[in-house]
Amino acid sequence: MSKDIDQYLKESRSFFKDAIEHLSKELIKIRTGKASVSMLGGIMVDYYGNPTPLNQVSNVAVADARTLSIQPWEKKMLPVIEKAIFEANLGLTPQNDGEFIRINIPPLTEERRKELVKQAKQLGEEARISLRNGRHKVLDFIKNEVKDGYPEDVAKRKEAEVEKLVHDYTDKIDQILDAKEKDIMTV
Repeated sequence: MSKDIDQYLKESRSFFKDAIEHLSKELIKIRTGKASVSMLGGIMVDYYGNPTPLNQVSNVAVADARTLSIQPWEKKMLPVIEKAIFEANLGLTPQNDGEFIRINIPPLTEERRKELVKQAKQLGEEARISLRNGRHKVLDFIKNEVKDGYPEDVAKRKEAEVEKLVHDYTDKIDQILDAKEKDIMTV
C-alpha cells in the first residue's frame, strides 16, 4: 500500500511542476513594453493550407528594445504573416516594407501596466487553485488508503509531506508573480 501512496505523491509532484510550467508559459505571453520574440510565440500562419508556427516560416528577431523584425523565408508569406498577426489580436500593428515585417512595441501606459499585473495575478491564482485541487485529490487518496488498512501515523506524515509540497510550490508561484510584476511595472 505504501508504494501506492508514494507513486501517487510522485505523480502529484509532476502535476505541481506542470502547473508552474503552465503559469510560466502563460506569463510569457503578457507583454511588458519591451520587444520579445516570445510575444509572437503562439501565432500560427497558414502555410500552404497548414497552420504552422510563425517561427517555422520566418526568422523572428528583436531589432531593438521596442522593435521586432520578421523576415519570411518566402516573400509571398508577407501578407499571410501580417494577417496572422492582426488576427492574433495582440494589439500590435505590423509594418510591411516588402522585405521585412517590423512591429513597433508601443510603450505601456500606467493604467495598462496595472491591468497586466491584474492579469498576471489572475493567472497565478489559477495556478494556486490547480495546486489546491491536486492537494485535495492526494489527501482524499490517503484517507481512502487509511480506510483500507494503511497505518494512520504513516498517513499523517504523508499528509504533512503533501502540505509542505503544496506550500513550496505556492511560494514558487509567488516568486514568479513578483518577478513578472516588477518586469511589467518597470518603465
